[in-house]
Amino acid sequence: MHCHYFESQQCRSCQWLDSPYEQQLAKKETSLAQLLSSYSPPLFLPSVSSPQSSFRNKAKMVVLGNTDRPLLGILTPKGKPISLCDCPLYPEDMQLLLHKLEAWLSTLHIAPYDVKRRSGELKYLLLNRNEQGVYMLRLVVRSTDAIPTIKNALPILLANQPLIQTVSVNIQALHAAILEGPEEHILHGEHFLCQTLNGIPLYQRPKGFFQTNPLIAAQLYAAAASWLADLKINVIWDLFCGSGGFGLHCITAERSLIGIEIEPEAIACASRSAQELGIASRVSFRALDSANFTEHRGDSASTVNLTASPDVVIVNPPRRGLGQALCQDLANINAPYILYSSCNPQSLAKDLAELEQYRIHQVQIFDMFPNTAHYEVLVLLVNSNNAP
Repeated sequence: MHCHYFESQQCRSCQWLDSPYEQQLAKKETSLAQLLSSYSPPLFLPSVSSPQSSFRNKAKMVVLGNTDRPLLGILTPKGKPISLCDCPLYPEDMQLLLHKLEAWLSTLHIAPYDVKRRSGELKYLLLNRNEQGVYMLRLVVRSTDAIPTIKNALPILLANQPLIQTVSVNIQALHAAILEGPEEHILHGEHFLCQTLNGIPLYQRPKGFFQTNPLIAAQLYAAAASWLADLKINVIWDLFCGSGGFGLHCITAERSLIGIEIEPEAIACASRSAQELGIASRVSFRALDSANFTEHRGDSASTVNLTASPDVVIVNPPRRGLGQALCQDLANINAPYILYSSCNPQSLAKDLAELEQYRIHQVQIFDMFPNTAHYEVLVLLVNSNNAP
């Protein structure tokens, strides 16, 4: 992939872009092998590679420049604001829309936020795209003062860009590098954007998380379902379930599913998918803290009594991993299988040290983030004491 931003050293986010892609994958495989060497893993399944360009479905743009000419992009290493609307990570239609949004912002005459001066209003523009080219647009602002101006300007934007399905404004009042705040105002359209992967509708609300590389996410979810297909599984627990991607892929007519996720908006999305798929009677999604949900610890206000022991626990934690306390809970639960999807192999390795009764049965890299050091890894763990 050629990128003039990288080649001119204006943006170095894709820090491995000057390395051949085959070498990038080999480097990731070597790194993972070293991290897992003490756990006697089997041979890795072939790594799942990503397209080098046009794969990303979400743009997170800082609003820079000035009131009359706002730019969607970043500051260069020398501190100059530049537009990143032509970033080749985005599909061409998304690049074109970013340019048009940049031009539309100039008609609002809302000052971009200046971090050093702690002045201005408009902080970020967030744009999500689904596989049909439908968009969700979010503007992050410092206060509600800008909302009337944005509302008044929306009819012209939407008349020219009918594929923008949802528009919202998020209020982030803090003088800090925080992407969004707790307050969200829907100004137009649906509260959900549907992303269909492998025929399964997965919904995203404005503040919800969704994988930014849908092609690799679809293969990741399909692999999870395939790995569990022939195992004797009746009850699935899905921790850090988000909008339900793993659990909804792995459930069958013979299985039940409990999904746990701290974010209520994600639970609303997962529940909507279950209803649409006609499986709501066998699925329960609950807005609880995955790190503190079992009856083994915590106060009664934050726990739930899960009466049916799981045959598999699916975990997809944030970068910090599961942590010692949750690993101890999982050891006590003693499920026959754990399916662990990790975006941080270092924390995965630490967690495996805590899960002493489990051994690695399968492992595979899914290169969700090409041209960077980051990747997703899927591991199937088998309980040496309790597997059928």
